[in-house]
Amino acid sequence: MAVEKAFYTNGAPPVSPDEIEIEIVNPEEVNISTDGMEMSIDFNAEPPISHGANLAEYMDDNDLLTLGSELVGLYNADKESRHDWEESYIKGLDLLGMKFENRTTPWDGACGVFHPMLSEAVVRFQSQTIMEIFPASGPAKTSIVGTLTDEKVKQAQRVQDYLNYMMTVKMPEYRTETEKLLFSLPIAGSAFRKVYYDENLGRACSMFVPAEDFVVSYGAADLETAERATHVMKKSSNEVLKLQQKGFYRDVELPAPAPDTTEIAAKYSKLTGDNPNYEVDNRHTLLEIMVNVDLAGFEDLLEGEPTEIGLPYVITIDKSSNIILSIRRNWQESDDLKLKRQHFVHYQYLPGLGFYGFGLVHMIGGLTKSATSLLRQLVDAGTLANLPGGLKARGLRIKGDDSPIMPGEFRDVDVPGGIIRDNITFLPYKEPSAVLHQMLQEIVQDGRRFASAADVKAADINGEAPVGTTLALLEREMKVLSAVQARVHASMKQELQILCDIVADYGPTA
Repeated sequence: MAVEKAFYTNGAPPVSPDEIEIEIVNPEEVNISTDGMEMSIDFNAEPPISHGANLAEYMDDNDLLTLGSELVGLYNADKESRHDWEESYIKGLDLLGMKFENRTTPWDGACGVFHPMLSEAVVRFQSQTIMEIFPASGPAKTSIVGTLTDEKVKQAQRVQDYLNYMMTVKMPEYRTETEKLLFSLPIAGSAFRKVYYDENLGRACSMFVPAEDFVVSYGAADLETAERATHVMKKSSNEVLKLQQKGFYRDVELPAPAPDTTEIAAKYSKLTGDNPNYEVDNRHTLLEIMVNVDLAGFEDLLEGEPTEIGLPYVITIDKSSNIILSIRRNWQESDDLKLKRQHFVHYQYLPGLGFYGFGLVHMIGGLTKSATSLLRQLVDAGTLANLPGGLKARGLRIKGDDSPIMPGEFRDVDVPGGIIRDNITFLPYKEPSAVLHQMLQEIVQDGRRFASAADVKAADINGEAPVGTTLALLEREMKVLSAVQARVHASMKQELQILCDIVADYGPTA
């Protein structure tokens, strides 16, 4: 059959079908050649591994087991490096007063209240900051760098409108997760947000990750330069099975999950009244580690030779068995520099000496503890002054029992001799001390001033002062809170940038 077409090669004149030679080597291989061009087709050749593939499917089991054991060991070392930070945080949680304390010392039923200075500062920060960063129209705002043009202005408005539409309509969990983050942030000093594309929902998601579930070496400077960052996840066997069937995790049998309750989780359960062992045996502890590693079989090459340079990967491991479930490249396919992609955003209340920030439990925890102690002393002193105890003569007998006498109640007594006053002596309990009360007020005032939780009273402002002076005073009183909110805004800018990248990669959500 005659062919009326000519074949075109890239940058060469058209080639007639008569000039093409086709050689069938065997049923699985075909060679095609023309003048100056030759091509071989092998039908049995393995297809190239896609950039987003789970590389654990293509690695040797022994290499995976060795890598898993090494990474779990490094995770444990990172967790140990922040031990002092965890201890301070655990002790500070008691000062929130989330659970009433039944005290038996110095006597049964002694005052067990906590001063609300710390919890007040936390609630105020959460309430003020959520109104600052999440108005009704949405949190996203755009700015144009460079020369203003009509096209740039319209494009910026479209981006702003779409991001606000996503966060207020298409991502219903965003507001709730933000509220949780703003409650945890002033307590722990650090909080994290994970921004990712959910295959099941078909849209971007933003999840709050508490500081105790995000482990980084305390000596790291920031997320960008950290050698490792680990997100500790809890997933049931059913959730793991779903992800395995979808091909997200490697199809491998996992052993029964082992109990893995941290000290912080146990403290949360104690404060909230939950059973710390609930569902523990039915959930796997997975470590999602962002790490730079020189992966066997996928080494970085320079002129065909391995460079031994670690490349960024996201590796998910079952902690109890060290079994690797997935290994995925953590850089853009088009990025020749292979720079690490960020999926987490670090929010800090007050940047500290290490990776994790300092929260109110670290900064005013001591003041709160002192205020709680003084408050309990004052209440106990009032209790003793109103219901005093004392000594009575051995021969004095009260009919009935020795329970405290109720108001308006009279009881019969047997007096051995003399009058009742001579047979009963009250211990010299004092009224609540005015000095202790003044000291309590000073401590609370200092703590509230540091946490910017004190209200600016109108009576303290000179009514005849100029408006500028009044505004300057108000600004000075709110300077600490304004600085913290500025850090929140900077972190939120990073979060919105990651969200924009997700939209660019996966397309807009209708």
